[in-house]
Amino acid sequence: MPLHTIIQHNASTQILVWKITETYDQLFSEVVLNMKNRVRLASMKSEMHQRGFLSVRKLLQEAGFNDLDLYYDEDGKPHLKDVKNISITHSHNFSAIIISDEVVGIDIELQREKIIRIADKFVDKEARYLNKINAANYIKKLTVIWGAKEAIYKIRSEKGLSFKDHIVVNAFDLGNNDTVAQVNFEGDSQKYNVVYQEIEDFTLVYAFEIKNEIKSKVKRE
Repeated sequence: MPLHTIIQHNASTQILVWKITETYDQLFSEVVLNMKNRVRLASMKSEMHQRGFLSVRKLLQEAGFNDLDLYYDEDGKPHLKDVKNISITHSHNFSAIIISDEVVGIDIELQREKIIRIADKFVDKEARYLNKINAANYIKKLTVIWGAKEAIYKIRSEKGLSFKDHIVVNAFDLGNNDTVAQVNFEGDSQKYNVVYQEIEDFTLVYAFEIKNEIKSKVKRE
């Protein structure tokens, strides 16, 4: 399938979403891969994972780049050689990238009941505003929270950063499309803008560090 969605968040930030309907062979024939990533692709045991990996390269090409422009640092965080910032995600039959002059993170997740069973692993203060009575909305809100924390984790890329203990997502309404999250970690506090939207049965979330936010020291107890 062609490119599913393009979101022009602002003048310097673009999100591209791909719905994966192609076969592995079709995707492989249509992308450029460096030798390191050819080896990496061959080592993947799941064809779904392989197709997600290849669809990200399709998105790169749609954005005017290719796999040769992409590299990963020692923490596994992706970068583009022209210094623009990039973040990558894929889940089941969707993949997405965000490219920006700002430091950004992105996540896409299938909305599913399984997230209720693992909520206690990533939800803490957010429990104050969550309503379990409406199961559908509860799942959707949990998915936004998980996506926000995953996107912020991709920005920070710091060992020891805990979704539950260090990242808090402010209360939000599913009818809107943004909220604020805060990281309190190792004495520093930083806020992030979080943007979210539904794409079919998936939730797309991306995050930006709030500019001009002065990092403050967190009082240790």
